[in-house]
Amino acid sequence: MKLRRDFDLLPEDARFLDDYGLPWETVIDGSQWVLIHQFPSQHEGYNHPTVTIAIRLETGYPNTELNMVYVHPALARKDRRPIGATQAKQTISGTVYQRWSRHRTAQNPWNPTQDGIGSHIFLIEDWFVREFEKCPQT
Repeated sequence: MKLRRDFDLLPEDARFLDDYGLPWETVIDGSQWVLIHQFPSQHEGYNHPTVTIAIRLETGYPNTELNMVYVHPALARKDRRPIGATQAKQTISGTVYQRWSRHRTAQNPWNPTQDGIGSHIFLIEDWFVREFEKCPQT
């Protein structure tokens, strides 16, 4: 797989992704996107053990917070329970991604001096796990 580098990340974000150990790329398609391949779905209750996730870097990042995650192929629960706020789709470079509408809370606000792609990825891992904590498999 040829990994694209359509734009440069902040050095600390590139270092984090290199250390994280999964293949990643940067893509410009209307917005700036970071794609991370072979990302573990964090729970055996999903229909795919790994996915590609996409993170949109909003204008003004890192002063502008990151939120949501886009997933390909779409994740579904094996027990067929619906996953809330995942119905919207986003096409990135010809591939359709499932949007997980997830956001930071007042208890965990974005701090541009501390947060970045790394802290956002840790939130994504948590979002995938918490889907089963709030509505466990039977």
